[in-house]
Amino acid sequence: MTRTAILSSVLAAGLITGSQMVMAAGAPVVVGQEAASSVSVADAAPFLGEWTLTMQGPNGPGTFDLAVKAEGDKVVGEISNEMMPAQAISKISKVDKSLVLAYAFPWEGNSVDAVVTLTPGEEAKMTAQIDFAGGAYVMSGTAAKKEKAK
Repeated sequence: MTRTAILSSVLAAGLITGSQMVMAAGAPVVVGQEAASSVSVADAAPFLGEWTLTMQGPNGPGTFDLAVKAEGDKVVGEISNEMMPAQAISKISKVDKSLVLAYAFPWEGNSVDAVVTLTPGEEAKMTAQIDFAGGAYVMSGTAAKKEKAK
């Protein structure tokens, strides 16, 4: 239900397709183009791991699982939730203190661009934002690092 409401809002507001410029953490990010990670593993170190994003949007709450990892000298990610299969993320950059992860996912034959921004906050808390379709639908909340299983 939440996924349908979110995507319906995104599509009703005007879907952005192809290579588009969107704003993430105050800096432009090109979405829809194949690009390698532009952040080093060392710069991404505070963001590496598995995260739970607890978000709130105009149509209510949503929870996402986000994994950020190093594959050799490249930073990659993956995002999913209970209604969305895992989406690979390979367009990753750092803007100021924030990690910016851009990806696109298919919805009813269209490609919907999304940008996830993780920003360190006070007292070791991490804020999160997901911007769908160039600002057509925005969710904000927190990111909590998952504990590793022992």
